[in-house]
Amino acid sequence: MEKVHSPLGGETFEHTTMAPRLERLDGKTIGETWNGDFKGDYTFPIIRKLLQETFTRLKVVPYNEFPYLYGADNPERQKELARDIAARARELGCHALISGNGA
Repeated sequence: MEKVHSPLGGETFEHTTMAPRLERLDGKTIGETWNGDFKGDYTFPIIRKLLQETFTRLKVVPYNEFPYLYGADNPERQKELARDIAARARELGCHALISGNGA
């Protein structure tokens, strides 16, 4: 039996809106998330330092306090990881996440 693949590509999903921006960062907690790709270990400390110099009452939770899976290209694993990251962010009291960095 031959297999037929859709020319549409991967799975479809429903688009959702993004969360509204925070009005201010002072007094907030921001989490860093990183998938292990493209020098986050170099850039996140710089981003963290600059944010904390600008917003003196900002707390930043480093990326190494969040779960990650390098190269998570399996859609089901990505969904599971997103749920794990969201749960950890809630546990740590994060108001927002930095979830993109680099390439």
